[in-house]
Amino acid sequence: MDVVAAEDTRRSRILLQHIGASPRLISVHAHTEASQADPLIAMLTAGQSVALVTDAGTPGISDPGARLVAAVRAAGHAVVPIPGASAVAAALSASGLPADRYLFLGFLARKGRERRLELERAAAEPWTVVFYEAPPRLTALLRDLAVACGAHRHAVVARELTKMHEELRGGTLEELVEWYEAHPPRGEITLLLAGSSDEPAAEPDLEALRAEAIALLAGGLTRKDVVRRLTESGGLGRNEVYRLVMELP
Repeated sequence: MDVVAAEDTRRSRILLQHIGASPRLISVHAHTEASQADPLIAMLTAGQSVALVTDAGTPGISDPGARLVAAVRAAGHAVVPIPGASAVAAALSASGLPADRYLFLGFLARKGRERRLELERAAAEPWTVVFYEAPPRLTALLRDLAVACGAHRHAVVARELTKMHEELRGGTLEELVEWYEAHPPRGEITLLLAGSSDEPAAEPDLEALRAEAIALLAGGLTRKDVVRRLTESGGLGRNEVYRLVMELP
């Protein structure tokens, strides 16, 4: 490990000394998380490895980390949770969704009034909602959530966490349905749904997105990679981003 971003460098230094490790230590706590995102992303882009450590808990779960994780994922870098006692904690810590408060619903009822009420509860919940689901039923759950929440609600599918084929895939419910219909999932699945908001979503700045797309293309990214990058960070659905990028000269 090249760099350790620590909530409390004093405590982390003691732990690192205990195991004989001497990476570079950087202080990243609640008040510096946003300002440290760009420097840490630059380190990752340069090929360095970075660990995020919080003082007495899991990053992003009532601890600093969610904003940093979201920025790192939006920049196209992998975020790998360490093995833990619960897939809920691992998924939340690497999803980039807020986790100061969250609702865990586990496996929903298969059908009927009970399932409808649970879906309505999830759609109205202001906090991140976490589900477990079996692979053959994932697309059905995503479709039901798209009906209950709207197709453009953001979600993250965390699959096979801490295992060889670990995957965290974020997008709108519509995009995730499309992806998993074409790529049937396997393994253990944790689904995270972004919370609702009483405030209307801000309109995406199309000119800013075009400018960012042009800069990314000039930097050597393929159009496919630019579409993926802007889909994760720009506030538009994949199809809309695809059209925007393909219309560029």
